[in-house]
Amino acid sequence: MLNCDLLVDSKDLRDTLIRLKNEEDFTILLDLTAIDYLKHPDATPSRFAVVYVLRSSNFKKETTVKAFVSDETLEIDSVYDVFSSANWAERETFDQYGVIFKNHPNLKRVLNHKEFVGHPLRKDYLITKGQISTQTDDLMDEMTPLLKSKGYSDEEINDLLLLNVGPSHPASHGTIRNFLAMEGETISACVTEIGYLHRGFEKACEHHTYSQVIPYTDRLNYCSAILNNIGWSKAIEEMLGIEITPRAKMIRVVIGELSRIIDHFVCNAANMVDLGGLTSLWYLFGARDKAYDLLSKLTGARLTNSYTRIGGLEFDLYDGFETDLEDVLKTAEIAIDDVLSLIARNRIFQDRTQDVGVIKPDFAIANGISGPNLRAAGVAHDLRKDKPYYGYENFDFDIVIGSHGDVYDRMMCRFEESIQSIRIIRQAMKNMPDGAINVYAPNAVLPLKKDVYGNIEGLMNQFKLTFEGIKVPKGEYYSFSEAANGELGFFIVSDGSGRPYKVKCRPPCFYSLAAYSKIVEGTMLADAVITMASLNFIAGEFDR
Repeated sequence: MLNCDLLVDSKDLRDTLIRLKNEEDFTILLDLTAIDYLKHPDATPSRFAVVYVLRSSNFKKETTVKAFVSDETLEIDSVYDVFSSANWAERETFDQYGVIFKNHPNLKRVLNHKEFVGHPLRKDYLITKGQISTQTDDLMDEMTPLLKSKGYSDEEINDLLLLNVGPSHPASHGTIRNFLAMEGETISACVTEIGYLHRGFEKACEHHTYSQVIPYTDRLNYCSAILNNIGWSKAIEEMLGIEITPRAKMIRVVIGELSRIIDHFVCNAANMVDLGGLTSLWYLFGARDKAYDLLSKLTGARLTNSYTRIGGLEFDLYDGFETDLEDVLKTAEIAIDDVLSLIARNRIFQDRTQDVGVIKPDFAIANGISGPNLRAAGVAHDLRKDKPYYGYENFDFDIVIGSHGDVYDRMMCRFEESIQSIRIIRQAMKNMPDGAINVYAPNAVLPLKKDVYGNIEGLMNQFKLTFEGIKVPKGEYYSFSEAANGELGFFIVSDGSGRPYKVKCRPPCFYSLAAYSKIVEGTMLADAVITMASLNFIAGEFDR
């Protein structure tokens, strides 16, 4: 967690970022966003600022760079050619705030539709103002320049087969649309459109208390909702300077790792369906269903659990939890063994997945790819090891890496990571401490019901926390955690009130999807489908 480390003049921003990359080893652009200070209580040089979150190549250090943008021009230099991950990130910032990145090759909306008027994350844009799309988009404004950059003439472009894959297709895994230029079965060029599931997560956060945001995080990556709960609560606790109890930490580890297993099972099961192996889905989904029964019994919900609380958890473990959990883990182990018995030595599976959808380490890092997709490319980066939290440094588990970065490696990494998560869970249950699940922090944690009904202090505290929200100190923070698909980050601006002034979610899927079109160029159409499945895109994450 950090406040913005470096404030620079907008005209020096590009040179500063290049210097940080080349001389100080901040080679990874994790995220970028803008801040609209229109209603902020503190005076600022101009209304808008852009913020860049960087990480060093050894994954040990982070820094943020901020520059204010001229109110007259709203322009700032693009750095898409310095950091590949800046391409879509700059498009999103333009889309949501209207900041213009000079020399960007394709500065068009990436989340909202092309008819959208205004910029929804500006403070003067009404949250109740809806805008309906009435026109289709053929995406030729992107495809034609892309093909010409590859040397195609107008006549050759007319001879290509232009094909839409998605959004209304099971293989698109959500609202994703891939517009392909085909030469026979080979993809010459690909343009990716996120779609329009857009639910306004970041805008909604500005109108709710910090605690009320927790159910919204469930709907980001809904295949591992609790990991999103944990990431959000962890960020606010760091802002407040709260350290949760040892028992709460250990329970978060247990439930978080169980969510990771579920997520990996969904990814690999869906990938097997795309490959034509339906039996594997039943094996994996049977184990997943048993895990959901456990989560339902613990949290009261199967899918969107809303389990964490700022300062702790909603419920403690129930009597018999350990027995139920061990049954889930054994079922998961059997499911992994059963699926591997079908595919590990299966010639068809190997031919379809090996040397397909290859991601090289340098490409992955440059494009902001993280999590299993990065580790499958051979990069041993895991925030649980490199930036440990909740005592992960005390657990005995391995970072799982691949050797080639293909579909096969990504699938096998997820199977092995599930096995490592089972190891972590068993260690955590063996060393589960006693004690409270919520820290004593009257400024952040709701009082016990006996205090609400039994004394005036408890009643007042309940009222203030519910209606006014948790008062978080002023500041600008970036917090991160290792979610199932990679680094889940939250850049949060607090103005000292009970509601966040601004929230920017750094979803791991967004950057993987941004790189997808480059990954599949030159591959076969059928391979593009399983490449997409192996990257595990969750629409609720990138289309926030």
